Amino acid sequence: MRKVFRVAAIWSVTAVYVLAQPATNLLTLDDCIRLAQSAPSAVSLARQQTAITRYGLSQARAGFLPQAHLTNTYAYNSPQIDHPETFSFVALNGIREYTSLFTIGQELDTSGKLRATLARARADQQAAAANLGLAQRDLKRAVTAAYYHLLLARRLVQVARDALADAQSFEGRAKLLAQNGEAAQADVVKASSQVAVLEQAVKAAELETQVANHDLASFWTTAVTDPLPLVDVFEQTAPSPDTVSQTQANAPFMRRLEFNFLEAQRRGFLADSRRARADLFPQASLVFEYGLDALQARIRDRGYAAFVNLNVPVFDWFKSLSASRQFQQEAQQVTTNRQIAERTFSREYQNALAGVKMIYAQISLTQSQVSLSEENLRLSRLRYEGGEGSALDVVAAQNQLAQARTSYYSTVANYLNARADLEVASGQ
Repeated sequence: MRKVFRVAAIWSVTAVYVLAQPATNLLTLDDCIRLAQSAPSAVSLARQQTAITRYGLSQARAGFLPQAHLTNTYAYNSPQIDHPETFSFVALNGIREYTSLFTIGQELDTSGKLRATLARARADQQAAAANLGLAQRDLKRAVTAAYYHLLLARRLVQVARDALADAQSFEGRAKLLAQNGEAAQADVVKASSQVAVLEQAVKAAELETQVANHDLASFWTTAVTDPLPLVDVFEQTAPSPDTVSQTQANAPFMRRLEFNFLEAQRRGFLADSRRARADLFPQASLVFEYGLDALQARIRDRGYAAFVNLNVPVFDWFKSLSASRQFQQEAQQVTTNRQIAERTFSREYQNALAGVKMIYAQISLTQSQVSLSEENLRLSRLRYEGGEGSALDVVAAQNQLAQARTSYYSTVANYLNARADLEVASGQ
């Protein structure tokens, strides 16, 4: 019997635990961001571009290594009509020529062209890495905005429905009083008009909720009409603003990835300038060949040869020099853009910091406004029931309460979005 009771107790506890679990897994903001990053997006393209630049860097490094290849050629040169033993084309060595050569070539970077090409490949890789970070940050910010927009839309729908329910309740009460001769027909008209206005507001809010659901779901799926189960952060206490140092030495906005991207651009243009200027300097190369180059295919006729090539530029009508200076000007342009960006990002950071602090202070004000509006509506209805107030006062109180609740949830959403903007502005 003890075993039976023990098993029954275990099954009871298990059943209670299962029933206590939520029917669906709620999506947090981090879950939505992870789903969006796993789906094809601008982040995927940035990752592909990063892989492309890695191959480009491998190609640039290969330029410093010896290049080897095996060449096999058979050439036939027709003989002259009057002299059958003499070949017709003087550019060839005989009537039949057999060539089988193993060639190794090494380019000596005397002009600096290979080093400039490698520097350009590294700059492209750095730019791709910065662009990947920017794409991830922008996608995260877009998903965050859509997440808070959907939560706000759902809250506003509930505010509109609650206001409609209260207006319908007041309409029914006004009709009952009018039937008993205790209220004027004008009160019924005012109440019914309020109900009609709120019914339209509910429909508009429901449409906005559907659109917001489509916007968020489209980041990772095509089934955008399925309602997304989200964790409602509006039910949680809004976090207080973080204390951020505002000194110039510790300016957080200097950590923004845009500066990494601009620096990679500047290095790339400087590398292009050096590569263009390399055409003004001599470029040397070594070639070694071993194998067969004879009139008969006999292995004993094999041999080897070595070549040293030196290409010395003489005059190109300032083409290389002009190209080098052009890239230098583009690098200087990037430096100017960086200086402009420093001022712009400093302003954006200070604006975001001030916005977070100001909006956070507004949350408590809107909460008080909601409490006062609820009390005002209660007193308005009591005065109307006692014959001391008018229906217009009740309708105005209903509108005031709906507006107060809308302002509160909008302020919370604005604060959460402002914190997200501050994270972007501070380089997080």
